[in-house]
Amino acid sequence: MREQIRVTQPAPGYWRAEFSNPPINLVDLDTITQLSELISLLERDPSVKVVVFASADPDFFLAHYDVLIDKARTAAMPKGPTGMHPWLDVLVRISRVPVVTIASVRGRARGAGSEFVLACDMRFASAEKAFLGQFEVGVGAVPGGNPMARLAGLVGRGRALEVILGADDFRGDLAERYGYVNRALPDGDLDGFVDALARRIAGFEKEALMGAKRLIDEVSLPDDALFPPALDEFFRSVARPETKARMSRLLAAGLQTRSEVEFHLGKHVELPPDV
Repeated sequence: MREQIRVTQPAPGYWRAEFSNPPINLVDLDTITQLSELISLLERDPSVKVVVFASADPDFFLAHYDVLIDKARTAAMPKGPTGMHPWLDVLVRISRVPVVTIASVRGRARGAGSEFVLACDMRFASAEKAFLGQFEVGVGAVPGGNPMARLAGLVGRGRALEVILGADDFRGDLAERYGYVNRALPDGDLDGFVDALARRIAGFEKEALMGAKRLIDEVSLPDDALFPPALDEFFRSVARPETKARMSRLLAAGLQTRSEVEFHLGKHVELPPDV
């Protein structure tokens, strides 16, 4: 298994996890396994106070799930510690891990990539170079990680419906206006801002950090029981012939490569399958 997540420790109590899965940082079975292992380390290590997730690829944070993986293989993955499918397990545990989790988004974070970003405690984005979205409805599928439950709490019902049902891309500056991310910064300022915030948090007492986070979690996180039905709906929806036709068209046009389709996916999903 090739290492996809490089972890460094810029300061005591502060970890940085950088994604690298060429060509476009797709989320695949190994990504899920390695994220689960990293979360287990964070759960066990009392010295860690904050972790920043970033990408080695300036164009792709986490592009989306690898649609070429056999869905049966995905469905058959062994359950995680929560008893849920390992992708749902990663999303639930990253929200509740006794560490402050920060997504520093530069490049595309769509589908599963967006779901991961939403599961982090805080999200900061490049105003010009971050693009977030849930494109699944545009290809006839229902998002499997239930970003609906998280987005509704962050941006409100109407905007959550716009994001999910519109299936378009949201650049960092618009994502900030909606509440999809905490803050969008000029691209040249993103790394310095996030690093300074992480170092500041790492300088505080962990007991106070986690006590405050736990109380915020109690009033803000969706119930874990909401997630498995969404994944069931995802598997049902991707089995539909109409969904397969739309996905085949996108794959033929360059999906999952460094192509016009991936750079501007929101535009391409609106085209009918026969175009």
